[in-house]
Formats: sequence, C-alpha cells, structure tokens
Amino acid sequence: MKTPTAPSISYSITIRLEVPSGGSAVSDLTTTVERAGGVVTALDVAASGADALRIDLTCAASDTDHADVIVTALATVEDVSVIKVSDRTFLMHLGGVIETATKHPLRNRDDLSMIYTPGVARICEAIVADKEDARRLTVKRNSVAVVSDGSAVLGLGNIGPYAALPVMEGKAALFKNFGDIDAWPLVLDTQDVDQIVETVVAVAPGFAGINLEDISAPRCFEIEARLRERLDIPVFHDDQHGTAVVVLAALRNALAVVGKELSQARIVMAGAGAAGTAVLKVLLHAGAVDVVVCDVQGVVYSAREGLDPSLQWTADHTNIEGLTGTLQEVLPGADVFIGVSAPNLLGAEDVEAMADGAIVFALANPVPEIDPAIARRHAAVVATGRSDYPNQINNVLAFPGIFRGLLDAQSHGIGTEVLLAAAEAIAGSVSREELNANYIIPSVFHHDVHVRVAAAVRAAAEKADASEHPEDADDGRHEG
Repeated sequence: MKTPTAPSISYSITIRLEVPSGGSAVSDLTTTVERAGGVVTALDVAASGADALRIDLTCAASDTDHADVIVTALATVEDVSVIKVSDRTFLMHLGGVIETATKHPLRNRDDLSMIYTPGVARICEAIVADKEDARRLTVKRNSVAVVSDGSAVLGLGNIGPYAALPVMEGKAALFKNFGDIDAWPLVLDTQDVDQIVETVVAVAPGFAGINLEDISAPRCFEIEARLRERLDIPVFHDDQHGTAVVVLAALRNALAVVGKELSQARIVMAGAGAAGTAVLKVLLHAGAVDVVVCDVQGVVYSAREGLDPSLQWTADHTNIEGLTGTLQEVLPGADVFIGVSAPNLLGAEDVEAMADGAIVFALANPVPEIDPAIARRHAAVVATGRSDYPNQINNVLAFPGIFRGLLDAQSHGIGTEVLLAAAEAIAGSVSREELNANYIIPSVFHHDVHVRVAAAVRAAAEKADASEHPEDADDGRHEG
C-alpha cells in the first residue's frame, strides 16, 4: 500500500525525551523534527528537575519509516536522550475502540430482578406474542451489524477477517458518534457466498439493519441481493451505496457551481466494480442520461466480449453513442469525470481536453486517478476521497444518517428513494451562500448534516412503506 508523502496524523508518534534544563536543547527539538520532514503538533513538559527536563514531543510523520528517521535525528541532538517512543494510533487501538455499556445501573436485587430473571421472562413472553415487540423492547431497535469477510478492505485488499476487525470496529465507532447507533462488528472467517448469506440470516434477529462492508466484487452483489430477498430489515452495502449517495450529493452541488444540469451533462466514469456500479445506478435514477463507463479493458459496451452479468447491465444502460476505445479516447469533451478505480490514470492533458467548466472526482484512495493539484489547473471543480484536499467524498456523510433514519422508521428494507433523499439532504447542507468550487460538500463534522440525512431518510422510508402497506399507515407502530 502506497502512503502519502505529506506528514499525516495517522502516523503520529509521541517521543519521550530527556534534555538539560538549561541551554538550547528544547528549542533544537522542533528544528530537528522539521528538518527531518516531520510536523510538531505538541511539546509538553512531563517532569522537571534542577538539571533535566522530560519532554513529550508529539509529531506527525509520513509513514513508519519516516517516523524512525525522525526519532534517529532527535537521538543525535547533543545532550538529548530518547527514553520511549509511542505510536499514537496503536495506543488508540489497544483493546479495541468500542465497548458495551448498560443503560440502567445494577445496584440491588430489585434492579437484578427487572433487568434479568425473573422479570425478563415477561419481556420474552411479550415478544412471543408479537415478534415486532423485539424492536421496541430489546437492543435490536437500535442495532446494526457491520459484516465483512475481509476480502476488500480499504486500500489493503484481501487481508482476511482478523485484520479487517480494526476497520469494522472503527466503523462501529462512527455509527455511534454520528448516528447514536449501536453497531457490532461481525467479521466472518469465510469468503463463500452461501456461508456468508446463511450466517447473516442466522444472526439477523438481533439487528434492525445489516451494513455490508469491504466485501469484494462481484460476490458482494450476490450477497446483498440474496440477503435483501430473505431478510425483513434493511441491507446496505456501504462501499456501494454510501459512496453513491455522497457522489450524487457532491455532483449536484458541483454542477450548480459551473451552471450545468445533470440531465445534460456528459459523464465519463472509470471503475465498474461495486462502487462504480452503485454510483452509476444512482446517477441514472437521479436523471443522468449520457454516461460512459470504462474499466481496465476500456469502454464498456454491449458488443464487448466476455462481459459478466453486472457489466452487461452497465453496457445496456449507458454509452448512448456506442463509443469504444480507451478512457483517454472518450474523455475529451466530457463535462464530468468520476473515478472509482486506480491511481494515476490521467494526466493534465486529459483534463485539459474536457469541456469548459469540467468537474473531476478522482476518488481512488489513497492515491487518486490524477494528482488533485494537477487536475485543478484545468478543471473548475475537483473532489477526492482524501482528507487533505478540499471536497472530500466521505461515506461517513451518508451511512450514519441513513441508518438512523431507517431505524427510526422501523424500516423493513431500503429503496432507491431513500438513497436519493439522503443525497439531497447532504447537498442541501451546503447553503447557496456557502457553495463554491472548494466547498461542494460539507464536513462529516458539519453541525447538522447527519440529522438532516436521518430526517430525509425517515420521511422517504415511511412514505415508501405506507405506499406498499397502506393498511399499516396509521397503526402507531413508530411511537415510543
């Protein structure tokens, strides 16, 4: 995995040093780190004596090798001793990043009798009488399973369930922080589609939603489809649908910046996997018409040999002009480029050949399809998946609010109308006064974006449910 060259908080270390209490050693520390290419973020005196100080110096490095370079440089400073080096990211993950907690104190026998036996038997009997009471009387009401087989983790690839667990824990922490949802990581030691489906179906009674995560294509399509057929709770594949929602939100605002309409825009996409296919489907539902999709073999078109079913669907619903060739051959004149594929696919000349007011979404992570600084020379709006550039396309903008809305609606499924509603809510979180080429999408820490998404999703889900089950529209099941 290639790491970014700029120092990152992801590679933050704290170095405990002992220095003389007098002289210039303390001021030399910051200079030494900066000369080694690091960035000092904190310098604290941990202990002070007549002759010596203990200093905790925190700095950001580019990667683990760079961190070693910084530590070595500090060790060469005269009269400075390196006592200990701590990797802050590893410290944060010691013992995991999530935990369970009880909602009521267990102080005496009365509490024990109500929380557990014998009182809990009454709750069990109520659920026997009406299974839907499990949503009201158990943790199911607010629980989501974060399910992965570790086959397509971040930029790491097929690293398996054990190594995927920290990512799923982090996902659960995001659910709690941004959506107040109790999410549980379920990493499965199998990559067999049948086993994954049967396992998720078997554990589903304890959850009100399933979030599929980091499962490789094309298996993820079949797993999602089969689970949606068999379960009466929403099944959401964040790598697909979360990405699609945020891309649509950002594209709506980017088009507003350059004064173009989605229905009139010529869009070229690079990437026809899980994320690319979901982005395509959402764009088409939202009103896009002229879309050309490319993969490693070039343009996807109906007569191309060896198309699997997912690519055949793409070919049948895109490329209205019947183009063939490479990405570079079909990009000239395009209004929008959306990349969910691989690093360094494009050069400056490719973006320069696009239409005036071009929009470039280079979303491969951590290295995008084109260096954003180069893309900005010719494109009017540029977005990436990275946090160190403006306009980050981040799934965290979508999934906490989407699931919050679905859980609040006690939804039994998830439809395209929910995804479109979420995208509109995210886009609408940027006011017309705020909107500009460097601010087409809000931060994940925006004060109310998750609340807006949850409200829009709940309304869309309840409307969809009422149209499918009009006899239940006024049964009061959402109360309490």
